[in-house]
Amino acid sequence: MNVKYFDLKDKKVLVTGGGSGIGATIVEYFCEQEAEVIFIDLNVKESKKLIQKINNKKLRLPKFYECNLININRLQSVIKKIISKHGIIEVLINNAANDDRHSTFKVDKKYWENRINVNLRHYFFAIKSVIKGMIKNKSGSIVNLSSVSWILGEGDKVVYETAKSAVIGLSRSFAQEFGKYNIRSNVVTPGSIATERQIKNWLTPQYKKFILNQQALKRQLKPNDVANLVLYLSSDVSSGCTKQNFIVDAGIT
Repeated sequence: MNVKYFDLKDKKVLVTGGGSGIGATIVEYFCEQEAEVIFIDLNVKESKKLIQKINNKKLRLPKFYECNLININRLQSVIKKIISKHGIIEVLINNAANDDRHSTFKVDKKYWENRINVNLRHYFFAIKSVIKGMIKNKSGSIVNLSSVSWILGEGDKVVYETAKSAVIGLSRSFAQEFGKYNIRSNVVTPGSIATERQIKNWLTPQYKKFILNQQALKRQLKPNDVANLVLYLSSDVSSGCTKQNFIVDAGIT
């Protein structure tokens, strides 16, 4: 833990896709801040491994709820249950996504809808599910994760990049609509992050070399680089920040 945000202690934080990758580091970092963390994920095995890791560190344990986020009825039901059991959500981190590669000619209507549902739709409905509580509290922080891939236009995942660009518009609209209630909505846009999944599937030595050549900073970014920024935007330390896109990409854009 590099920084202690005292206002995050005991705050109710909900993280989607918190079982692995960047999401798992975000969950762990909030636990280090002694927040009351709840996370949603489809992968039960990875989620249990994360809880065990946090337990081994003797940190405050998060609560895990299994949910497939493309099932909006299920998502809304789970969040309703979470609020009923734990109270009003004060910080929402929309993290869950899937950046599987695909070409334009392989995209049909079914695949398009699935990728939009996986990477964008649940963001809106998760926010809608917690916003009334934030309005009641007259405060709240929403952080939505995007990706620099849409800025770069990498050309190997067009539907994913479309969804991730839309996260910016969604976040700005929520910021304007609910700012009068002191609710903040921001975006964190990561670059190439060395998660286990990225290393396994795409981050070959050749691709890593290509990335480092393009970046201003000559080091591989890791999930903690993203999690640190998420913590900052969740804390009252950033109380003047809303409707913004914060890029953590080592200067590749």
